[in-house]
Amino acid sequence: MSNNRLLTKKFDRVLVANRGEIAVRVIRACHKLGIETVAVFSDADRNAPHVRYADQAYHIGPSPAAQSYLDIEKLIDVARRSGAEAIHPGYGFLAERPAFAEACYEAGLVFIGPPPEAMRAMGNKQRARAIAVSHGVPVVPGTEGELDDAALLAAAHEMGFPVLVKAAAGGGGKGMRPVLREEDLPDALRTAHREALAAFGRSQVYLEKMIADARHIEVQILADAHGNFIHLGERECSLQRRHQKVIEEAPSFVVDEELRETMGRVAICTAQAVGYINAGTVEFLVDRDKNFYFLEMNTRLQVEHPVTELVTGVDIVQEQLRIARGRRLRYSQEDIRMNGWAIECRINAEDPYNDYLPSTGKITAINLPSGPGVRVDTGVYEGYEITPYYDSMISKLICYGETRGEAVLRMRRALEEYRIMGVKTNIPFHQHMMESHRFLSGQFDIQFVEERFGMSSRELHDEMEAAIFAALVAHRQSQRASQIVAPGGRDTSNWKWLGRWRRMRT
Repeated sequence: MSNNRLLTKKFDRVLVANRGEIAVRVIRACHKLGIETVAVFSDADRNAPHVRYADQAYHIGPSPAAQSYLDIEKLIDVARRSGAEAIHPGYGFLAERPAFAEACYEAGLVFIGPPPEAMRAMGNKQRARAIAVSHGVPVVPGTEGELDDAALLAAAHEMGFPVLVKAAAGGGGKGMRPVLREEDLPDALRTAHREALAAFGRSQVYLEKMIADARHIEVQILADAHGNFIHLGERECSLQRRHQKVIEEAPSFVVDEELRETMGRVAICTAQAVGYINAGTVEFLVDRDKNFYFLEMNTRLQVEHPVTELVTGVDIVQEQLRIARGRRLRYSQEDIRMNGWAIECRINAEDPYNDYLPSTGKITAINLPSGPGVRVDTGVYEGYEITPYYDSMISKLICYGETRGEAVLRMRRALEEYRIMGVKTNIPFHQHMMESHRFLSGQFDIQFVEERFGMSSRELHDEMEAAIFAALVAHRQSQRASQIVAPGGRDTSNWKWLGRWRRMRT
C-alpha cells in the first residue's frame, strides 16, 4: 500500500487503545523503554489503574464499547491532541480490524501491529486456509469459498459428522457451533450466521470436520520489517469452555522437539506468505497421532503471551514496540530456548456453579498471590466496579516452575492465596482443575472441560469456605486498624485464622 513507509518509524509517545490488564501491561512495557503513554477511558473506567499509570489520560465516551473503545475517530482524535505518534491496540476491541490500522497510517501514526493487508488476509479464515494450502500447509478438511446454507448442508452430509460451523471473519469463539448430528445443522447455521453478523459485520460461515481427541496448540512468532522471522515455541491451549481458552501452558505436554521445530517452521512460512510484521500467533489442531493442521492466524498479541515470556525470557510487548520503531529482531532462532514450565489461569468474574454466568458488582476486598514464580497481570483493585460492558476477565494468574510439577504446585498455592470478595469468580474451577488427574497427567483435549469436567464435587466445600472468608473480611474491616505483631509474637491476623481453619479441616 502507499502508506508502507509508515509501518515503522521512531516514536516517543504511544496511545494505548485499550483498557484493563492489557492496557496496564503495554503502559509498563513502554515506560521500561522510556516511551511516554496516553490512556483512554470510558465512563466506567474513569478510575481504572491504566488511567492512573499513564502519563496522560483522555475520556472518550460512555461505557458501552461501541461509543468509546471501538470508536476509531475518537481514538485518532485523542492521538492527535495528545501528541502520540503511535497506537498500540492491545487485544480485543479494534486489535484485528484492518480499518483501524489503515486509519492510523492515514493519520501519520504508527500502528503497533501487522500491516492491514496481512490482517485482512488472515482475518478471513477461508482466505487464510487457501493461503495455507497454496504453501503446502496442512489444513483441517472443510468447505471452500462462499457457500449458501443448502450447499453447506450438502457438504456436511458428504463430509460426515461431527462438523464445526465457523464464522469466516473474526475469532474468539463467536459464530462457532459444533454439530454432532445432521438434523441439528440448520439451527446451528442460523445461530452462527446471527452471531457472526453481530460480532464481525459479516454473516458468512463455513464448515470444518471435527477431529477426534484434538489438542489446540499455537505457535508464537515475531517478525521485523527487515525480513527476519523467529518463533518462540508453542503454547498448549486445549482447555477451553465455549470455545474460549481458560487455562494455557508452555510448553505443551505432547509436543517434542521435532514437532516443535516443524510446527515453528510452518508457522513462519505462513506468516511470510502474507508479508507479516510484528507479533502474531499461528494456531493448529494436533491429533492423537501428532498430525497437525492449520486453524488460523491471530494477527495481534494474545491474552496468553505471558507463559511464552516466562519460558523464553523474551518480553513480547517490548519486542512489539522495538519492531514498530524499525529495529531488527534482537534474537535469532538459535537464541530461543524453552526453559522450565509456565501455566496461566484466567480469573474471570463468573459463577462456576451457575453455568458460569457473569458476575457484576464492586470488589469489596482482594488479596493477590505473590512469591517466587508467581505473576499477576490485572487491572482491578479493592473498590473496583465489575460492569456488564466488557469482558469478565479480572486478571491473569501465571505461575512458573523448573518443571510442570513445580508450576502446578505454585499455581495451587497461588490460587489458595487469591481472595476476591464482592463478586463471584472462577477460582474454584481452577482449583478443581489443578487437582484433576486428567489434567495432571496431560490426558485432555479441546472437549475435556465441556464434556468430562464438572464442579459439583467442590460445591459444598467452596461455599462454606467463602462464607467463613466473608465473615473474616467483615471483621477485619470493622476493626479499622492495622494489626501490629511484636517481634516474636503471634500473628493472629484474619488471613492466618482462615489458614488455620482450613488446616484443621484437612
